[in-house]
This record gives sequence, structure tokens and C-alpha cells, in this order.
Amino acid sequence: MSLLSYQFMQYALVAALLTGLAAPAVGTFLVQRRLSLLGDGIGHIAVTGVALGLLTGTSPTLAAVLVAIAGAVVIEVIRTYGRSGGDVALALIFYGGIAGGVLLTGLAGQGPNVLYAYLFGSITTVSGTDLLVTVILAVSVLVIALGLAPRLFAVAQDPEFARAAGLRVGFYNILVSAMAAVTVTVAMRTVGLLLVSALMVVPVATAQQLSRGFRATLAGAMVLGCIASVAGLLISAYVDVAPGATIVLLTLAGFGLTWPVGAVIRRRRRIASPFPADEVAEAYERAHAAEDHEHGPDCGHRAVPHGDHVDYLHDGHRHAPHGAHYDEH
Repeated sequence: MSLLSYQFMQYALVAALLTGLAAPAVGTFLVQRRLSLLGDGIGHIAVTGVALGLLTGTSPTLAAVLVAIAGAVVIEVIRTYGRSGGDVALALIFYGGIAGGVLLTGLAGQGPNVLYAYLFGSITTVSGTDLLVTVILAVSVLVIALGLAPRLFAVAQDPEFARAAGLRVGFYNILVSAMAAVTVTVAMRTVGLLLVSALMVVPVATAQQLSRGFRATLAGAMVLGCIASVAGLLISAYVDVAPGATIVLLTLAGFGLTWPVGAVIRRRRRIASPFPADEVAEAYERAHAAEDHEHGPDCGHRAVPHGDHVDYLHDGHRHAPHGAHYDEH
């Protein structure tokens, strides 16, 4: 009988496919915000959620989702309002999450080995209920990530401009963190809580080697995530090795193969076009849209001194009038 005919394998393939789509989709925004390790921190706090589920006799997956979301919100609040930097917030979550998980697991009468399947993934533990929860959570994350992609990208790329454009930066930052928390718990059965961050970040870094622009990177990362997840799962099943480690190593192999190609492509682009035509065109379009508005001290837009002139925040971008045109900054 083929391995694919087993029900647990079919469940695992669906879970891996959805994980491969959702993790890079959220990871794209984390990379843009330079928070590549956020998924790692949330994975650690999710360990406490799993242990809390074991202690209370409730679903470890549901408990992990709730605790991970709470941890993600705490990280975002510390980053935004605390005096400490984002790396300190992540360190607090790292240590507290693992320590809390081990402590609560002991109180539940379980050994640390019980957490192994959640830390590094296990295809044989994906049940019908787990699959249903995974489908609901992963589809929800994909709908939000793709539906709000322009706004989430604007907030991640330049919060100051996004705020000037009227976007609720704090809300969207917390939304991305919450989606990362849900994605981590979705992936904990296939990749594992300690390795899921790699699936959120490495496909994005790989796609950036070959693509230009946000949409191409997002699409490329999702395709690469799917390929690595499904291929890693199949390889681990036939070779009898850990699925999470196999998936992560495949993503790293993809980055290693594309990095030299990306370096050559970038060098040729710099030689052919020192000032990329698409960036110039985008800046022109944004500036042109404001030509019906003459900036000045009383125009109502925020003035930002910049060198020997003054820029104005307008429609999410900053520019300065120079003669008959606007220069973007």
C-alpha cells in the first residue's frame, strides 16, 4: 500500500501545504519590518500554551493559539511603548516561554519529552480535529494577509508615511503579530514550534534574491514555502527522518542555491540601471498625484526640515517642491 493512501499522511500533506502558504505570507511582512525573529519568540511562548493545555486537559492547539496571540500583543506593546528595544522584548519571551512550558508540563505530570512533537513537529500526530483547526486558522491568515496586503506593506515599509496617510499603524502592527502567532501554532505539528520561524523567513529571503517588488516577493515566497513543506514532508516520510528539520533544511538549500544567482542578477541590474526605472516611475507617479496641491506653511500637511529645504508629508509619502516638480525622499 502506498504511503500516500494512509489517512494520517493525507492529513499531514494538507497541513503542510497550508503551512507552506501561510508562513511565508506573514513572514514577508515580518521581514519588511526587520522582525525576522518574531516568529521564534512567539514559538517559544506557544510552548507555554501547549503545556497549559496539557495541565488543564483542554486542547493544546487551542491553548497555544490563545497564549501565542497574547504573547505577540505583549511583544508589540513592549516594542511600541517600552523603553527597551524589540530584541529585549523577544529575549523576555524566549526565556519565559520555554521556562513556563517546562514548568507547567511538570505540574501536569508529564515529562519534557511530551513537548517534543510540538517543538520539532510530527506528521503522525495530525488528527482530523487538528486538520480542521489548521484549515480554519490558515485560511483566515491567508485571507487577511492577502486582502490587506497593500496596507500591511505600507505600515511595514514606512510607519511614518503610513500614519501620515491616515492608516492605523498600531492596529496593523498588532494584526501582523497576531497573524504570526496563529501561523506559528498552525505549523507546530508539521515544522515544530522551534523551527517554524525558518519557514516564515527563509522563503522570503530566497524570493528576494530573484524578484523585485513586494508582490513578486510575496508570491515567490509562498510558492517556495509550499514546495519546501510538501517535498520535505514526503522525503521525511520515505526516508524516516524528522519532517520539521527536513523542511527547514530544504528552505536553506533553496536560499543557498539562489544566493549566487541573485548576486549576479543584482550586479547586472546596477550596471545596466544605476537608478532603477520602476522606482523612478513610482516616485514620479506619487509626486504627480500631488501636483494639484501647492505645499506651503499653511497647506495643512506636516513640514519636515530636510537639509537645506523642507519636505511635506502627503498621502503616505514625503516630498519637497523644487521648481515645477516634486522630489521624493
